[in-house]
Amino acid sequence: MQRITIAIDGFSSCGKSTLAKALAAKLGYSYVDTGAMYRAVTLYCMEHGIIKDGAFEELEVNKALDHIQLDFRYNSQTHASDMYLNGRNVEKEIRQMDVSNMVSPISKVHEVRKRMVALQRLMGKDKGVVMDGRDIGTNVFTDAELKIFMTADNDIRTQRRVDELKAKGIKVSVDDVRKNLMERDYEDSHRKENPLTQAPDAIVLDNSDLTREEQMDFVLKLVMELKLPEQSV
Repeated sequence: MQRITIAIDGFSSCGKSTLAKALAAKLGYSYVDTGAMYRAVTLYCMEHGIIKDGAFEELEVNKALDHIQLDFRYNSQTHASDMYLNGRNVEKEIRQMDVSNMVSPISKVHEVRKRMVALQRLMGKDKGVVMDGRDIGTNVFTDAELKIFMTADNDIRTQRRVDELKAKGIKVSVDDVRKNLMERDYEDSHRKENPLTQAPDAIVLDNSDLTREEQMDFVLKLVMELKLPEQSV
C-alpha cells in the first residue's frame, strides 16, 4: 500500500503521542511529536532568561530561534524518539510543569509557529509519517490522507497526565495538572494563529473508555479502508 501521512490532533493528555508512537511502529513509519518541539523552544527560552516571571518579549524569542537546533533521536532503551535541543537530550526537562505552563504562550508567537511548521513539513515531506499536535491536519498537512481528532473526558485526561509525570519521576498535584490542562485548552483553542480545531475531514476518536489496543484497532481499520493506489516501483 502507498505510504501516507497520518495527522493526529487533539487536546492535551488525550493519548495522542502514545497512539501515534505505537501506530508508527506498527506501520514502520516515522513518528514526530510536534508538541515536544514547542516545549524545547520554551525550555531554551527559560534557560536563557528570555522568559522571566512568566512573561517574555516576542522579539527576544524570535532572536533566540536562530540559536535553536532541534532533532529527534531514537532511544534504544525506550524504543521511542527523544527530543534533542542543540545536541542535548531534553526529553525529561521538557515535560516539567514549569515548561507546560509556558508552552502554549510560546507556541502562539508567529515566528515560532512559522519555524516549527517549516521543520515539520520537512520531516514529513516523503510521507510514511505519523505526526501529532494541535494543527497538523488543519495547517501543517492539510492534504494528509488520514486525519484523527482525539478527545477524552477531562478527569480522565488529568489522571493520565498525573500518571505519566509520576512515571517519569516528576511530582505533581492533581489540581495543578487539571488547572494546567484547562489553561492550555483555552490558549490552544483561542490563539489567533492556527488554533486547535477539528479539521472538517477529521475522524473523531474519543478514547475516554477505550484501551490502547482498541484505539489501535480503530485507527488501523481506517488505514486499511483507505482506497489508495499501490506504489509504483
